[in-house]
Amino acid sequence: MDKYRRTRLSKKRNSQKKKVVLILCFTLVLLMIPTFIYIDYRLKGENQMVSAQPEQEEEKVEKEPEKPKLDNSGYLTLEEDENADSAKMVSENTNGLLTGTKTYPVRTDGKKVAYLTFDDGPSTTNTPEVLKVLDKYNVKGTFFVLGTSLKDNTQAQEILKTIAGSGHAIANHTYSHDYKYLYPNRVMNVENITNDIEKNNALLKEILGKDFDTKTIRFPGGYWSWKGREPMKAKMIEKGYCNIDWNALNGDAEGKKKDATGLFEKLKSSVEELGPNADSVVILMHDTYGKEETVKALPQIIEYLQGKGFEFRTMK
Repeated sequence: MDKYRRTRLSKKRNSQKKKVVLILCFTLVLLMIPTFIYIDYRLKGENQMVSAQPEQEEEKVEKEPEKPKLDNSGYLTLEEDENADSAKMVSENTNGLLTGTKTYPVRTDGKKVAYLTFDDGPSTTNTPEVLKVLDKYNVKGTFFVLGTSLKDNTQAQEILKTIAGSGHAIANHTYSHDYKYLYPNRVMNVENITNDIEKNNALLKEILGKDFDTKTIRFPGGYWSWKGREPMKAKMIEKGYCNIDWNALNGDAEGKKKDATGLFEKLKSSVEELGPNADSVVILMHDTYGKEETVKALPQIIEYLQGKGFEFRTMK
């Protein structure tokens, strides 16, 4: 009997121990659940942060502030324009060739480049036609414009905006083109020339926008035609101006008036005189009033130069 009681008591105690152990285990599990939830939450959060990081970086790239749009009628700066060469480089090459301090070839990239330049415009008659021809051949030109061609002429001003927005180059040909004012007694008057250039620049900004800027100039009649060049050269350096002369032309402003065929033949002989190594040719033409034959000759001129292996670039 005693043995039986002891056995029952032992079983009872064992049963109670098991209950206590189960309760402790259950309590422990309950206590661990929040810990597991917290760990899982942290792991998921870190994974989300890692996976979202590239997207955030992409968002940063996408949200970089755009460069402020320049107020210049869409004119491309030298840095933006893949089709433009530095006017300084073109000037140094051309002047070196004209004075004999350089010989062809002058470029370092192996290219043959022709620069089509048009003086004295824009005109409301011929400049639009020149632009049509250039557009047809996907060629860009450099336009040396006059203030007197633009002042109080809204149609010419709109044409100038078209030139600016179409990838061409715009340069300064002075405001007045007045030889007596600019070159009294055939001597360069530094003050008058500087004032005339700056007056034209102010007008160009007024028409194209305050951010338009050009330091590329061409003296009426060319730089080498006049006395007193050294003082003018010093002023150009001071102001940062870059003068562009020419070493080929179609002859539409010299001698007896020529038809389109005569202009083409003049251009052809002018280029061939430079020799087979010529790789930088600045061509003088005009797009002002009365130059209809230049417009007619232009397609033939472009095709001839293309046939000689030239590509067309601008200068800024």
